Amino acid sequence: MPSFPHKLVPASHFTLEELTEAYNQTRVDYMVPMPMNVARLTEYVETYDVDLDSSFVAMNSTQMLGLGMLGVRPKRSWITRLGILPVKRRNGAGEAIVRRMLDASADKGIKVNILEVIKGNVPAHSLFRKLKFEETRELTILRRPPIPPGAALLSEAQWFEKDAAMECLPERNGYPAWTNETESLANADHIYGLRVDLNGHGRGWLVFQRQQYNLSRIMYHTEDGDPAYIMTEMLNQLHSKYPTLDTYTENVDAADPLFPAFEAAGYFEVFRRVEMVRKL
Repeated sequence: MPSFPHKLVPASHFTLEELTEAYNQTRVDYMVPMPMNVARLTEYVETYDVDLDSSFVAMNSTQMLGLGMLGVRPKRSWITRLGILPVKRRNGAGEAIVRRMLDASADKGIKVNILEVIKGNVPAHSLFRKLKFEETRELTILRRPPIPPGAALLSEAQWFEKDAAMECLPERNGYPAWTNETESLANADHIYGLRVDLNGHGRGWLVFQRQQYNLSRIMYHTEDGDPAYIMTEMLNQLHSKYPTLDTYTENVDAADPLFPAFEAAGYFEVFRRVEMVRKL
């Protein structure tokens, strides 16, 4: 690649206020803006194990041109929050930031790098393909507005708090996206769960995050019986208990056989991400 004419500075050299302002400026025209404030960025860094020493800001003499963040966990890293000022794009800043984060990851002995790119973001997708990332699956971002459940409850749910919820997570099938990994939920606050038993027709659990105005991070597992039937009951239980809360859940595998149960419970797709992985 041609040499990048500006310098790359570790994100740890800046305040979270400065990083928040720069990030929001890079997203003003983005297809899915996802604005940040300082509190949310602080939570983001803590929840997703972002290493600010291994995250980078592209600078000219006085201006932050763009930034990218690197989450680091054993044997893997995650590239996130990559953004470049609209008027400074296509000058190599994005590629320079990603390459520097990959170098920082390699310096730690990490051989698996993960990211998600919004489906339809062709320039970013092309850059990641150039850097040897390969598509693994599509992930959906779902929303359910605060509407009453569409069916009567069929069981009496058992509700529990974070410690018991965390004990459920190893039972999950497949592998979660970085945002939904067990480490992410362990780092997050306000994690709860519920369990249902449908009297010989199956059982399951659902783990979620409950914040002041919304529900999120819906994780789940079913046993015996019809998985969609059990999942529908768990979602109806959740929304019967919290009928006034909006719900967003990120990075549900689009190929998950329980995806139709979300639709039946009133969820709709907001957008999709393409997960990509690079292995050394």
